Amino acid sequence: MKSPLLSLPGAVPAEGVDEGVAAHYGDLFREQRALAEGTGFVDLSHRGIVTVSGDDRLSWLHLLLTQHVSDLPTGRATEALILSANGHIEHALYLVDDGTTVWAHVEPGTQDALIAYLESMKFFYRVEVTDRTADIALVHLPAGSITEVPEGVVVRETAYGRDLFLPRADLESYAARSGPAAGLLAYEALRVEQHRPRLGFETDHRTIPHELGWIDTAVHLQKGCYRGQETVARVQNLGKPPRRLVFLHLDGSEVYLPPAGTELRRADEGPDSRKIGVITTSVRHHELGPVALALVKRNVPLDAPLLADNTAAAQEAVVEP
Repeated sequence: MKSPLLSLPGAVPAEGVDEGVAAHYGDLFREQRALAEGTGFVDLSHRGIVTVSGDDRLSWLHLLLTQHVSDLPTGRATEALILSANGHIEHALYLVDDGTTVWAHVEPGTQDALIAYLESMKFFYRVEVTDRTADIALVHLPAGSITEVPEGVVVRETAYGRDLFLPRADLESYAARSGPAAGLLAYEALRVEQHRPRLGFETDHRTIPHELGWIDTAVHLQKGCYRGQETVARVQNLGKPPRRLVFLHLDGSEVYLPPAGTELRRADEGPDSRKIGVITTSVRHHELGPVALALVKRNVPLDAPLLADNTAAAQEAVVEP
């Protein structure tokens, strides 16, 4: 779904899964600084929007999600996962309940599979699952923003800012009075700085919550049974995750930015050293320079010098070994 804000001056379209919104509006670092200072907004209208309404919505979702939501207070934001039977991450949901309806935004293009799964689990529960992507656009306001929120718009507020579930028909008029717009690359740079994983970027078909630190923000370890809980409990109580998320400081003297998928090797083991990890997201940050998130083997020492292709990289722990 192509955003009308791609017609704004300087807009350069994003590619891949983020196609449909602007990567930037002509000045990546200015846009990052604006967000860091609490000004501007980000067009995330390509993300999927799913609602769950009905009297049983919270108790029903509580049975399916990794998060404790049966008593979720109205207006409190949370995030949750849906796991496979083997405990691998299949969906990531960013939730808020407005008193009658649970609103969730999800990765672009994943809403159809999510809704199909939710529909298959309805049974006798009094719930209605609806795809609202066509009529609701997600807009992000950074932390500290004093931009006015239109009356009646559902807001999901976190430490990182506010997510607005805005009527898609109002997107252009909202942008006209709420600028400056910041592109997705600026938003992603701050996400990487904040060590926040993203489904499909930091995950693959075998990722478990412990590897990414989602065990702290999206999983409730004392709640009742849900699909994949056995794996979560076993790793929590008896084992160690095979991989861990790290934040990488990349050599700033290099013009080349190693892209996602670049293999990581230990620099102190020679040119034929084995692969010990992979970059999942790399960005250019307005203050930190080139940085990245990566998954590495759990037993890689934190002080081990790494190479991404020929670019030197130093680790900062996100998930402790």
